[in-house]
Amino acid sequence: MKEFDGASNLLSEGESNVVLGVGSRLAVGPTQELVQTAFARGLSDQVALFRGMSLADLAHTIMLIEAGVIPTADGAALLSALLALHEFPRDFTPIPESGDLYTNREVWLAARTPAVGWLGAGRARRESTTTGYRITVRSYLLEFADALLKAGRALIARADEYRSTLMADYTYLQPAQPTTFGHYLLGFPYPLLRDVERLQALYSRTNRSPAGCGSVNGSHLPQDRSRLAELLCFDGLAQHARDAMWQPDGPIETLSVAIAALINLDRLAEDLQIFATAEFDLVELDEGHTRASVIMPQKKNPYALNYVRGATNELTGTLASTVALGRTPSGQVDNRVFLYGDVPRALETATGVANLMAGVLTGLHFKAPVAESRLANGFAMATDLAETITLETGLDFRSAHRIVGRLVRDAVQTKRLMRDLTVADLDAAALVILNRPLRLPEAVFAQALDPASAVAARQGIGGAAAEPLAAMLAECSAGLDACTTWQKKAFTSAESAEEALLRYTRSFVEVYHARPSH
Repeated sequence: MKEFDGASNLLSEGESNVVLGVGSRLAVGPTQELVQTAFARGLSDQVALFRGMSLADLAHTIMLIEAGVIPTADGAALLSALLALHEFPRDFTPIPESGDLYTNREVWLAARTPAVGWLGAGRARRESTTTGYRITVRSYLLEFADALLKAGRALIARADEYRSTLMADYTYLQPAQPTTFGHYLLGFPYPLLRDVERLQALYSRTNRSPAGCGSVNGSHLPQDRSRLAELLCFDGLAQHARDAMWQPDGPIETLSVAIAALINLDRLAEDLQIFATAEFDLVELDEGHTRASVIMPQKKNPYALNYVRGATNELTGTLASTVALGRTPSGQVDNRVFLYGDVPRALETATGVANLMAGVLTGLHFKAPVAESRLANGFAMATDLAETITLETGLDFRSAHRIVGRLVRDAVQTKRLMRDLTVADLDAAALVILNRPLRLPEAVFAQALDPASAVAARQGIGGAAAEPLAAMLAECSAGLDACTTWQKKAFTSAESAEEALLRYTRSFVEVYHARPSH
C-alpha cells in the first residue's frame, strides 16, 4: 500500500482511502477505475458550484468564529486562505485523484494553512456542496427569469406592432378563422407569465438555507443557522436537518418548471418554422438566425428554431433522468451527485433558449401582404358567415353550418374563391339543405365575408378586436413589469449579500492582522 505523509490528520468523510490532511501516515490509493469514473464525473459536475461552495465555506467559518468554536487566530488564517481560493487562483487545479470539489478545495487550503482543520467542524462535506448547489441554482433561476422576461417583452412589442395585421388563424395547420398576427403572438406571453410565476415560487423554495445542519440531525457544536442564512442571503431555513440535506423534489421541480417554460417557447418556434416554409411563406427570420445549406444554394434554414426544439427535447430527457435519480432510499448520494451538474447545465441551456427566442422575435419579419391575400382568397370566413346567418335569420347554428359547408364544397369543386361567391350561391346551397332560400341581404352577406369586419366584431374578452387586444397588451405589460421588479430585487439582494460577505471577511482578516501583536 502507498502511504502519504502530510501536515494534519484530516481524513475526508466518505472517502476513507483519500487522504487530504497531514500529520498521520495513512493508507491511500483509490483505484484508477474509481478515479477515472466516479471521482472524475463528480468533480466535473461540481465545478459549476465553486462560487456557491466558496461562499458557504466563508459563512460557515465566520459563524463558528462568532460562536467561539474556532479560535480567532485560526479563523483569520482560514478566512485569509478561503478569500484567496475564492478568486479561483491559477494554481488551483482540481484533479479527480483528490476526490470531489470539496476535497480538492481542502487539499489546496491544507498546503497554505494548518487552520484548514477547522473547515469541516460541525458539518459533512455535503453541507458545503448542498449549500453551494442552492446558491448556484438560485442564481441560474434568476438568469432564466431574466431571459424569459426578455422574450416576453419581445413578444409584446411585436404583438403591439402587428395588432391590426390580418391573417388566418390555424388549427390542425388548416386555415380556421380570421385573426391578426398580433393576437396570435399575444397567445404566448400569458403562459410565459405563468412560467415566471412558477419560477418565483420555485425560487422561494430553493432559497432556503440548509447550512448549519451538521450531517443529518444537527450538530453538537453550537451553530447559528439563522446567522448562516443571513450571511448567504437565504430567505429562511430548510427546517429539518435530514430533509435539508436530502431533498429529491427540488431538482425535479426545477427541471419541471424549466421544461414547462421551454415547451411554451418551443410551440412558438415550431409554428414559426412552419410559417417560414415556402409553402406557408408567412414569416422570414433574420439572416443571423438562419444557416445556409452547404449543398443546396437556395435554402435558408431556420436553424435557431431547430435548436429550440432540440434543446427542449434534450431537457425533457434530463427531467426523466432527474425523476429516476430521485427514486432512491433516503440519504443516498446518487440522487444528488449526478444532478449537481445536470441541473445547472439544464438551466443554462434553458436561459440560452429564451434569449435566443427573444432575438428571433426581434428580428422576425412577418409578410403581411401574403397573409392578408391568403386570408381573402381562402375560406376562413366560413364560420363568420354561418354565425351571421344564425343572427340574421334565427336559423339554428347546426343548420347554418351545413349550408355554409355545402357552399364551400361547391366553391372548391368549381374552383371559385369565397370572395367571389354571391347571395345566389348561398341560396342555392340553402335550397339543397332546407328546400328554401335564405334571402340574406347583399350588404349583410358582403360584411360577413370581410376579414377586417370579422376581426372587429370579436369584442369579447380575449378576442382579436382592437379593444380587447389593447386590454390584453396592457395586462401582459403590467405582469412583465411586476415580474421584472421581483427579479431585479432578488438579484440585487443576492449580489449585495455576496459583496457584503466578502467585505466582512476581508475586514475581519485585516483587523486581525492590524493588531499590535501582529
